[in-house]
Parts: sequence; C-alpha cells; structure tokens
Amino acid sequence: MIGGGEEATAPAAEGSQPLDWKFAQVFGERTAGEEVQEVDIISAIEFDRTGDHLATGDRGGRVVLFERTDTRDHGGQRRELERMDYSNGRHPEFRYKTEFQSHEPEFDYLKSLEIEEKINKIRWCQAANGALFLLSTNDKTIKFWKVQEKKVKKVCDLNMDLSRAMGNGPVVSSSISASSKSCMANGGCDERSSGYSSIDTSLPSGGLSSLRLPMVTSHETSLVARCRRIYAHAHDYHINSISNNSDGETFISADDLRVNLWNLEISNQSFNIVDVKPANMEDLTEVITSAEFHPTHCNTLAYSSSRGSIRLIDMRQSALCDTHSKLFEEPEVPGTRSFFTEIIASISDIKFAKDGRHILSRDYMTLKLWDINMDRGPVATFQVHEYLRPKLCDLYENDSIFDKFECCLSGDGQRVATGSYSNLFRVFGCSEGSTEATTLEASKNPMRRQVQTPTRPSKSLSTLPRVLRRGADTSGVDANGNAFDFTTKLLHLAWHPTENSIACAASNSLYMYYA
Repeated sequence: MIGGGEEATAPAAEGSQPLDWKFAQVFGERTAGEEVQEVDIISAIEFDRTGDHLATGDRGGRVVLFERTDTRDHGGQRRELERMDYSNGRHPEFRYKTEFQSHEPEFDYLKSLEIEEKINKIRWCQAANGALFLLSTNDKTIKFWKVQEKKVKKVCDLNMDLSRAMGNGPVVSSSISASSKSCMANGGCDERSSGYSSIDTSLPSGGLSSLRLPMVTSHETSLVARCRRIYAHAHDYHINSISNNSDGETFISADDLRVNLWNLEISNQSFNIVDVKPANMEDLTEVITSAEFHPTHCNTLAYSSSRGSIRLIDMRQSALCDTHSKLFEEPEVPGTRSFFTEIIASISDIKFAKDGRHILSRDYMTLKLWDINMDRGPVATFQVHEYLRPKLCDLYENDSIFDKFECCLSGDGQRVATGSYSNLFRVFGCSEGSTEATTLEASKNPMRRQVQTPTRPSKSLSTLPRVLRRGADTSGVDANGNAFDFTTKLLHLAWHPTENSIACAASNSLYMYYA
C-alpha cells in the first residue's frame, strides 16, 4: 500500500496486477420486468471477522444472514485455510442461514415524526459459545441480537401411545401446567374448564410386559434470533454510523451532530464524546457523516464531515473530545470553486485499513486514501465517475448528488472498491506502481461493461505534490456505447476480510464475486 505519498513510478509488483473477477452467486435475482418492492431493497451489508458469515439489512427492517459452506469439510468442521485457492475453478459459496425482523416502523409522538424501519448499519460482534452476535440500527434505535441454534427436545420411549390414550386431545407434558395449578387452587376443575381431555390411564388388556423409562431426545435444531438489548433515546438526529471497539466491550453510534459511546452490557446509559452542535444552529457549518473505531487502538476513532474533512480523536485526552488530535483535509485548488464544490466534497463513508495506518474515504466523485501519519493530504486519489462532472446540475435537480456511496478495502490493503451508477462498481489497486482501475457490473457477467482506463497513473491534478490520481474516465457511455443509468445505483458493498471476494447490493439482489 502506498504509505509515503510518493508517485507510483516503481515497477508493478506481482500483487498489483489487475485481478480477474468472476461471478460467484446471486441471491434474490430479479426476473425481467419484475417490480421491486421498496421494503426489499438492501440497505446494509457486512462480513463478520472470519468471513464465514454475511449479514444484509433491508428497508423493511429485516436482517438476513448467510453462511459460508465451501470452507467446511464433510463433517461440518471449519477448515483452517488462510486463503482459498480459486485458480481451479472453485469459488466461495454461501447459503441462506436465517432472517429476522430487527426493526418495526415507529412514531415519535413528541416530535410528530415517523421513524422508518430501514436498517442503516449492521456490525458483527465477537461470537461466543457457538452463538452469533450483531448490532443493527435504524434512524433512532440500536439493537443487540444473539443468533443461536436451539435444539428441539422431545419426550419419547413412553410405555404407551400417549396420544391414543388421550383420545384426540392435546398432549400434556409430564410437568404440571399453569392451568392445572390454578384449577387445584380453586378446588378442582371439570374437563370443560380445564381445556384438556381426560387421560385414559387404564392399562391395556394383559398388562405391560415391562416398564420403560421415558427419555428426552433432541431430534433437530432451529435457529433462534433474540434481541438481547435495545439502545434507544440517545440521538436527536438520524443515526448514520455504528462501530465496534477493539476492546470487545464498547461501541460508538453517530448522528449528524453527536457521537455517543456505549457499553454493550448497559443499554440505558451512553456517554457523549463528540458534540459539534453550536449554541446557535444558524452557525452550523458542517455535520458528521460517518464514524469508525480504529481496528486495534481502543482509544482512537475517526469521524468525517460534510465539508470533506476527517478528524482523528484520542479518547484519552478528555471526556468530551472537543479537539481533534489530527485533521485530514485536502486544500482547495484556487480557481476551481463552484456551486457544487461543498456538496460533492461531503464524505459519505470512511473505513480504516486492517493495519490501522490508512483511512479510506468516499466523497461523491472520488475515493481518497489517507495515511494517518501524513495529514497534509491524501496519498492517493481515485476518480470514480469523472464523466458525471458536466452533469452535476442535472444530478442536483434530481437529488442524485446527495447519494451516499460506501467504500471498502481488501484485507491485505492492496485494493479498494466503491459503487457507482448503472449498478457498476470500481476496484482500484493502491499498491505502489499499480495501475489497476477495473469497472464491474453487478450482474452474472461482471466484465460486460468493462471501461477502458489509463494504463499509467496521471500526474497530480491538485497543488499537493506527489499525490496519485487514477481511474479518470470522462465518457458518458460505457465501452459498448450504453448510456449510464442514474436511477440504478450500487451504494452498498463489502470486501471479504481475508480473500479477494466482494458482496454488493443492486436493489434487492445480493451479488457475490471472486478473483
């Protein structure tokens, strides 16, 4: 990964060669002409730490879990492989595991405000005792879920056919039911009031040859999702981010003006650690757009703003982090300011690299890679859809300019990815000397709309020296001459933590690719 901000002039390393992406799976594929329901549109995607589980959330408040199948042997045990080899045609395979209703639509009567059930973010927590744990949030409420297999227990090996002995009445367990206890307390009940048929306890003719001890057996298992805790009433504005801490005990939630710190075990109390709300709201110049904990340092977090800046916070400095330890922003190029400058500079998503050294940010037009040890500017800038710049006025009119695209990094930090319009997403190489800038379509033929990209990194377009800008494409059509469709957008995607595998959402469909 580029770490010192120098131009990529060295020969491309073996790991920087463009990847050959292939289609792996699709869940919820639409048929031609099928109308998509609003509640089915995917609004969040997240791999767990191992990459063996994938969670998606939708606008209907549901969370769907998928489970990896190709990393398990015939006995169901996980095969410990650092990296799967897909050169022989095998590819990662996931299967549907379970789903549950995480959030329901609500109404805030004090503010006369409807709170929609749409899932904004999902974050996996540390698994324990064979159970999966995750956080999910809508605009106002965060929930902590436990998903675990429960064995269905059944009493068998009875001395007689209990259902036949009872006639057609329901089977009564050997323990005394609550209704039976109440009948006893009231001096007894007849058959009609007790709700159960009387049991014929007479022995069959000839008696029983032997007495057997009834046994409790587990025949099958079922997945049960249970809400362990609800973290509510801590945000006046819409929650845009949640992030787990590396200590495994705390997490943060962020809205437009505040970042709160929670303990997973305490749902009725949170600590406000960042507050950008001015005394007079007319003085408000920027809002918080995304927040993320450092992957290894439990005292460090970063949050981005609508003015294109990223602030690094050290929670050891003070209880309320009014001041930042570092500020990352790109100076404005003189003479380039326009009506849309501030709008397209707003950062929609930030992600720490696995090493904790780099931060990836996505604004409307570009991906930027920052080195936390170098705050003078980004070490690399990737043009996502430069062909849209002449169309900013139209995109402002139809509100598309406010779309919030997510970004992600590969586990080894060698590549970054983000979405665009026409259900396209782009993968860039960020290792020194790499010229990789691949355009893929969320379909069964991902390379169908391959866009030609420069074979060599271009010189810096800003006043900052030694900054890499790549992937610029000024055409308004793809390689086949098809016009780009601004109504279909790929906002959400996630990169597998250890392998070159990407999951992305195109409307209600979940596509998976591998390289």
